[in-house]
Amino acid sequence: MINEQEVPKLELGKYNRLEVIKELDFGLYLDGYEDEILIPRQYVPEGTQIGDMLDVFIYRDSEDRLIATTLKPLGIVGEFAFLKVKDISKLGVFMEWGLMKDLLIPFSQQNSKMAIGKSYLIRIYIDEQTDRIVGSAKLDQFLTNDISGLKEGDSVQLLPFEFTELGIKALVNNSNIGVIYKSEVFQNVNLGEFTNGYIKKIRPDGKLDLSLTKQSYDRIYDCKSVIYEKLLASNDFLPFTDKSDPDSIYNTFEMSKKDFKKAIGGLFKEGKILLKENGIYKTQQE
Repeated sequence: MINEQEVPKLELGKYNRLEVIKELDFGLYLDGYEDEILIPRQYVPEGTQIGDMLDVFIYRDSEDRLIATTLKPLGIVGEFAFLKVKDISKLGVFMEWGLMKDLLIPFSQQNSKMAIGKSYLIRIYIDEQTDRIVGSAKLDQFLTNDISGLKEGDSVQLLPFEFTELGIKALVNNSNIGVIYKSEVFQNVNLGEFTNGYIKKIRPDGKLDLSLTKQSYDRIYDCKSVIYEKLLASNDFLPFTDKSDPDSIYNTFEMSKKDFKKAIGGLFKEGKILLKENGIYKTQQE
């Protein structure tokens, strides 16, 4: 006799490997353990036969019926995803996530009014009351915010998701939120695209300062950050050149003239600044 705990369970909102048990004109039925689950004909791989095993994603259609598909959504239950708002209804907003049925974000799970065409970071989960797959933009309830296993200099996975006045907010290892400050951005950053990053600083309140460049605490890297931060704070202009007095450079930037020249040379090559006879200007690329 099979122990009840050993009976496989269907996982809604995730990928399941199920056996084909019946074929009809409009699709195939799969063994869903407790129920038969339809995979519509347009999603059936060519050559599939009864007895074959298919890897499928399980969700509910507009009539609450369990449906299988070989389409791969942009995120599954338990994951974060950066999705675009497609439509607004009386229940909330609907986001595109790669399936025929869009993902609902109830109004109760929005931090602020969401706009059609804009993209947001959301968490995909199953609503316990309706047993439906939905999403939430209220991220704090899904974050562990545990920093016990983190240290400054660690390599982490980042998902940038929002531009702010300070810089770019990013999801860190699917568990924390951090900020990449403007002075740390020396490359193009696309929201919604995973990238490698590093923890530059862990603040006393547990918040994370991030960097896209490995923090070997390279002297010139730090010098570039200092200069660029001061440039942003000075209306995008600094009256310094490679001919400026060493003492003036040190008093302003706390670095040697040699490091200063290397740093502004690096910023110039990265397209962050313009070097003119009267000083340093921020480029207008952003």
